[in-house]
Amino acid sequence: MSKYLTEHNFPEDLRNMDYDQLELLSYELRDFLLESVSKTGGHLASNLGIVELTIALHRCFDTPKDKIIWDVGHQSYIHKILTGRMDAFDTLRKYGGISGFPKSCESEYDVFDTGHSSTSISLGLGLAAARDLKGEDYKVVSIIGDGAMTGGLAFEALNNAGSMHTNLIVVLNDNGMSISKNIGGLSGSLGRITSTDKYLHMKTKVKKGISKVPVIGESMVSGIHHAKENIKYAVIDGILFEELGFKYIGPVDGHDIKELCETFESAKSLKGPVLVHAVTCKGKGYSHAENRPHKYHGIGAFDLDSGAAVSKSTGKSYSAVFGDKLTEMAAEDQRIIGITAAMADGVGLEGFMKKYPKRFFDVGIAEAHGVTFAAGLAKAGQRPYVAVYSSFLQRAYDQMLEDVCLQNLPVTFCIDRAGVVGADGETHHGLFDIAYLRSMPNMTVLAPKDGPELEAMLELSLKIDGPCAIRYPRGTAADLHCACAEAPGKAMRLKQGKDVDLWAVGNMTAHALAAAEILQEEGIDAGVINAASIKPLDVEMLHASASAVPLIITIEDGIVSGGIGEAIKACISQKEKNVINLGWPDQFIEHGTQNELYEKYGLDARSIAETVKQNMK
Repeated sequence: MSKYLTEHNFPEDLRNMDYDQLELLSYELRDFLLESVSKTGGHLASNLGIVELTIALHRCFDTPKDKIIWDVGHQSYIHKILTGRMDAFDTLRKYGGISGFPKSCESEYDVFDTGHSSTSISLGLGLAAARDLKGEDYKVVSIIGDGAMTGGLAFEALNNAGSMHTNLIVVLNDNGMSISKNIGGLSGSLGRITSTDKYLHMKTKVKKGISKVPVIGESMVSGIHHAKENIKYAVIDGILFEELGFKYIGPVDGHDIKELCETFESAKSLKGPVLVHAVTCKGKGYSHAENRPHKYHGIGAFDLDSGAAVSKSTGKSYSAVFGDKLTEMAAEDQRIIGITAAMADGVGLEGFMKKYPKRFFDVGIAEAHGVTFAAGLAKAGQRPYVAVYSSFLQRAYDQMLEDVCLQNLPVTFCIDRAGVVGADGETHHGLFDIAYLRSMPNMTVLAPKDGPELEAMLELSLKIDGPCAIRYPRGTAADLHCACAEAPGKAMRLKQGKDVDLWAVGNMTAHALAAAEILQEEGIDAGVINAASIKPLDVEMLHASASAVPLIITIEDGIVSGGIGEAIKACISQKEKNVINLGWPDQFIEHGTQNELYEKYGLDARSIAETVKQNMK
């Protein structure tokens, strides 16, 4: 272990170290980060790119008195190492270990629990306003990545901050990347300006003229190029933020600790909102991550030398099944449109994007806009498919309700990462979509039990003349070799039983089948029903089930409150049957592997079987 990481008390000692020592510390931090994340997995590229910036922040600001808020939160690993959690880093993202995101219950240095994009400026402004109202004296610094600037919430906060004139420092970490390539007018503004005919003509004339100067001409051209880049940033981006009411400083080298520290000291002395523009390299210091930052954004355990994953998936993921099937369908139906919010590869749409670029739209980290954009496409006769993680779709609730469901438009929501997702924890689990989707008029809600059924549901969605949501989990898509859903409002009986019926939703069907086998060995005859249609319910089969068995157990990878289990219980309560609802409790669920969490909360096969036995008694 390096001497700087083990022999100092951070972050206090950062304020007494000289710049050479801080530079050495940055190398040691990267080495430690790579060594740790290669074993645990996690968000790598973004953290490699923010090492010097994090050092400078904790050196220049009196944390934890001064408040540092990390947007998204997955870029806070170096912050965690420098605030007393280095020794626990081997537990990163593991059950019972430290979170991969800021957690206020973990440390007083973690000001806010952040996990979604574009929130840090709003949060920082709220803290600054509270500070002013209470007459307190501390600095507030909001870190935001350039990818997060495609989210409208960031600009709402910038606009509000500019009009309030309170002291707030916003640090724009400009690494040219979100999870996928940055999308939108903001990220393209410099490129457009530098590609105009007038600009290129003037650039060519000046370059030719100066290069003819004897001896020093070529070096002058090179120097002017770097100066031009700085002026371009300062003038164009500076105008944007100055017009919003911010004092703009930058761009600064996000890997030069001395320059960063001098910049932050200047920012601290200014009154009102200040924006510091730091240019960084995502994946800095690890060639594999620098060359392919999107691959190393979030990664499992990997070999440090080759960069290859230690364990590879043995099957096709639900995301890949979805992407391949939609691409296949698009060949037959020209109306099909693919939409994502900066997650083309994450949701499986990279192949669709390459094959049908004119029918693919990446709206940036702007889920609400993406949904209303899809509504406009549907109104004009297209068939848009919005592919998004469950926890991110929550950000577009109003748009789903008002712009899609109220208009009864044929927009299909392909909801990836539904249910528990594992190591990313509370902010990323997709536990709430069943509950809020069920409440939306005109919405059809489906959940495939396996990969083939996901394909069948995508085909089925084209026949639904209205909003449709298909939710599916993270991970490898199973093939249970059972019949697939044939129509909305239809459940599928997979196993007959006389003692109990297990009504299972989506991936819980495999758990139910396994539980039924366990029960069979103990003399209990359990039936299994695949509740493929969450809304509408198969009322006919439900009443038949209630008439045939004394006990019904519902199992869903979603929160019980407002879930399908409650709907089933309400539907057959008049029958006076015993109905037990299994799902996630009314709380936020911690991080851990999916299997660890299923077992803890009674959703694995053995726990389901035990619940049946207890209620049979």
